[in-house]
Amino acid sequence: MRFVHGAAICILGLVAVAGCTGGEEGEASGPAVALVFDVGGRGDKSFNDAAYRGLLQARDSLGIEFDIIEPGEGADREPALRLLAGTDASLIFGIGFLFTDDIRTIAGEFPDKHFVCVDYSLAEGEVLPPNLRVIRFREEQGSYLVGAIAALRSATGKIGFVGGMDIPLIHRFQAGYEAGARRVRPDVELLVGYAGVTGNAFKNPAKGKEIALAQYGAGVDVIFHASGSTGLGVFEAARKQRRFAIGVDSDQHDEAPGRVLTSMVKRVDVAVFETISAELGGHFTGGVLEMGLAERGVDYVYDSRNAGLITEAVRESIEVLRAAIIDGEITVPRDRAR
Repeated sequence: MRFVHGAAICILGLVAVAGCTGGEEGEASGPAVALVFDVGGRGDKSFNDAAYRGLLQARDSLGIEFDIIEPGEGADREPALRLLAGTDASLIFGIGFLFTDDIRTIAGEFPDKHFVCVDYSLAEGEVLPPNLRVIRFREEQGSYLVGAIAALRSATGKIGFVGGMDIPLIHRFQAGYEAGARRVRPDVELLVGYAGVTGNAFKNPAKGKEIALAQYGAGVDVIFHASGSTGLGVFEAARKQRRFAIGVDSDQHDEAPGRVLTSMVKRVDVAVFETISAELGGHFTGGVLEMGLAERGVDYVYDSRNAGLITEAVRESIEVLRAAIIDGEITVPRDRAR
């Protein structure tokens, strides 16, 4: 399979869209990179789109070619990875924890290829194939900061959390959010809702809107979502009720201008770009890479577009908390309270 700009390839029921550097058909100007998206695919304005930005940055500044696949439901991830492993791609990404078992298996079968999984579910004591890099984020640290913002900004003393799939990964967002909120406001009330227990919970805006409307109706005035495109329903509810929401993974200001206090950004784009750069330079290494506040892997958005919603006093308080986490003075829990 040659990478042709704008080509659409349908194989095994999978849709692959190729991108390149803009050269003539058949030309190669860099090592081939391939990526399979998580549930929801491109256009989620969150997790998947962050990964895609990393690819585009690598294309524009490093001259790579890339191939992408947006899988459907069920077992499509394994044939997608296998398909790409059989091409001339030297570096293959699986975006999302759902790739864990499949990418470990495929990496073992193709030892001459390099594989990367973002949000891999690492078992205690697990030994990874040497050609597999696992990228994990300290979501709880960034969530801690936006939890403090939510609690300090709330006029009602009630804040909400809307999760996508009810799994340990999303529990980390909830755990950090709650801990940060209670650090600055111990009596804050937290309402929690999850969209489901399958991958569809990350792409159900109607369910997100339903949960958010119920929380706003109960007196919540700020909701943090960690739910992929399900969160688009949260923003719709925030606009409708004239309350506030907090975005996730990417800067989601544009989904509800004036109603998005901030976003907890997870720099999947940086992780993708830097891994591609390492591959180009011959410095790829397998193993586990963790990215938290200290590594600028997670953060919260504060810029000219939301500065009017976050007072200078709140901003200063959040920066004190950031420094304390980085210095080890605050340890943020990775699991929600029971």
